[in-house]
Amino acid sequence: MNNSPGWAPPGSSPSDEPDHGSQQPNEPVDHPAPERPARGATWAKQQPPAGHWTAPHGGVTTPPPHPAGPANGGGWGAGWRQPPPAPRPGVIPLRPLAVSEILDGAVATMRAHWRTVLGISLAVSVVTQGLITVVTGLWFRTTSGTGAVDKPDPTLAEALEAVRNALGSSSVTMLVGVLGTIVTTALLTMVTARAVLGRPVSTGEAWDGARPRLLQLCGLLLLIPTIAAAVIGLGMAPGMLLAAVGVGSEGAALASLGALAGTGVAIWLWVRFSLAAPALMLEKQGIISALRRSAKLVRGAWWRVFGIQLLSIVLVFLVAAIVEVPTSAVAMAFGGDSAIDYLSGESVSVGWAFLIVVGIGGVISSAITFPISAGVTALLYMDQRIRREALDLELARAAASGN
Repeated sequence: MNNSPGWAPPGSSPSDEPDHGSQQPNEPVDHPAPERPARGATWAKQQPPAGHWTAPHGGVTTPPPHPAGPANGGGWGAGWRQPPPAPRPGVIPLRPLAVSEILDGAVATMRAHWRTVLGISLAVSVVTQGLITVVTGLWFRTTSGTGAVDKPDPTLAEALEAVRNALGSSSVTMLVGVLGTIVTTALLTMVTARAVLGRPVSTGEAWDGARPRLLQLCGLLLLIPTIAAAVIGLGMAPGMLLAAVGVGSEGAALASLGALAGTGVAIWLWVRFSLAAPALMLEKQGIISALRRSAKLVRGAWWRVFGIQLLSIVLVFLVAAIVEVPTSAVAMAFGGDSAIDYLSGESVSVGWAFLIVVGIGGVISSAITFPISAGVTALLYMDQRIRREALDLELARAAASGN
């Protein structure tokens, strides 16, 4: 997308800037003639060092001092100059954002570009839920129940069979859901980036900008849960080895502690890498570079990023429940007692009507929740860059220039 707001490698960190220590703060600086910002360079501009700001003509200088007292000799509180409001060309003000502004920005993107946003999320939801419904109806419509694991002493073969039956449909559902998340994350990240600058974007433009990065995004979003699963597995490995050599109770206890510790590490890694997807899409990073970029942006703000991501997950869960609970009730009315037994894990077979109604609820739920989760992550990434790299100055300049 030729007029996209700058999808290029990230700007250098503050430590990469040249040393200006030899220049006196008030010494005049000769700057080159103003140049029009290059198209497509917004996200990759070199950012000013900490404590500095970028002048409109491109020079780096210290920020202007705030007034130290009342103006014109008036009494205290008289004549104070209020700082000008931050520019807001799009869905968010170009300054460090509060949590409510990040959530509101995700919803505002849906309102401002509802045709594009809902068109993308609805199309992906119809495809993914249609695949899930067809696969479930053809191969997983009948459950064999959980009787094996209800026995006091199930054999290893019975336990493995019960696990296979339980994970069969859920693994397919998870895989298809991850693929749908990849596509919507890629497209809606591009839409959110344009919405921040107050520019319209069509589905075709979002697709043109996201298509070159889809395979890398797929690898990234599959790599992160793989890393998390490997960490949990490593935590459980010592206990499982003890259980394998015959120390059952101690091995089980150690495996439980290892799983708990591994889960904590996995959550820490998930938050640390949670901004890798927008870094990959907007800065044209590779997979490993995007992971490093996310870790750099999250460093020192882990708890804030964790809280915002957790809040978005809770919000998405509530929205999904509001949609899916009524549709599930309707589906159970169509399926009768067999649907209730199916949901409880009993050995029954449900009809296509039940699966279709559940699929319709999933389509509606996903079409609403996809834009929220993708928008929050993209805006959180931009907020961290605004806080650390003064990205707001670059975005304001790009919005004013129309590039």
